[in-house]
Amino acid sequence: MQLQPIEKRSGLTPEEFREQYLLPSRPVVFRDLAADWPATDKWTFDYLKTNYGHLKVPLFGNDFHNAGKGYMAPKVHMPFGDYLDLIQEGPTELRMFLYNIFQHAPDMVKDIKMPTITDGFVKEYPFMFFGGQDAVVSLHYDIDCSSVFLTQFQTRKRVVLFSPDQSPYLYQHPFTVQSHMNVLKPDYENYPAFKNAQGWDTTLEHGETLFIPSMYWHFIQYVDGGFSIALRSNDSVYTRLRGLWNIARHFAIDKGMNRVLGPRWKHWKEEKAEERAMELV
Repeated sequence: MQLQPIEKRSGLTPEEFREQYLLPSRPVVFRDLAADWPATDKWTFDYLKTNYGHLKVPLFGNDFHNAGKGYMAPKVHMPFGDYLDLIQEGPTELRMFLYNIFQHAPDMVKDIKMPTITDGFVKEYPFMFFGGQDAVVSLHYDIDCSSVFLTQFQTRKRVVLFSPDQSPYLYQHPFTVQSHMNVLKPDYENYPAFKNAQGWDTTLEHGETLFIPSMYWHFIQYVDGGFSIALRSNDSVYTRLRGLWNIARHFAIDKGMNRVLGPRWKHWKEEKAEERAMELV
């Protein structure tokens, strides 16, 4: 596996972004896309705890992808304030993701501004993500195939990306948008094709925004306990249709077969992923 750093830029115009990054599907970190957001200064841990700590939130553990009854289900629910205390105290496996906080705290919507760097932003789904130090997000690409603008707050987050053309080396599980490759500790003995993967690497600081092009694989590590918000952009009929297909196969096939076969379904997916990748070795 070879990784190259993602470029960090300030002052990009919409024209420059389109020509240099959007059209060639190349990631970039904006240093200043969220510079004028009230949230950049306002959203501290103390602010969120004081104003929204009473919310009951779903939390997911490392067993999120384990086959069986708990497949892709929350591990526990707890008050938001208690969870924020937990991730400030140190490492924890518990994460909160795909959480549309504006449904529960609509006054927060005024704290962000939809970027003008490109068109097609989906205003209805501004998801937030929270995690403790050293928590990781398994390698995957977003099921709806949108481009993502991920803005980090207060602390640091490492993100590793792979373009769609690297999929054959990532041991993708069939009928999912998931890969279980460990980016931090690659196992080339059991997964030799992964050695050929070429990707991108960055650590997001407070106030920085990462552009993740459509269908890019991403692996995330929380360097510190912290949080981010993802704004989604979808400017293509093709990506919308591809996203609908992903959603359909996930809920109708993957979740359905998991209910029927449990661990045997996961084992079959792993076998198929290895068979496909071995053709490249």
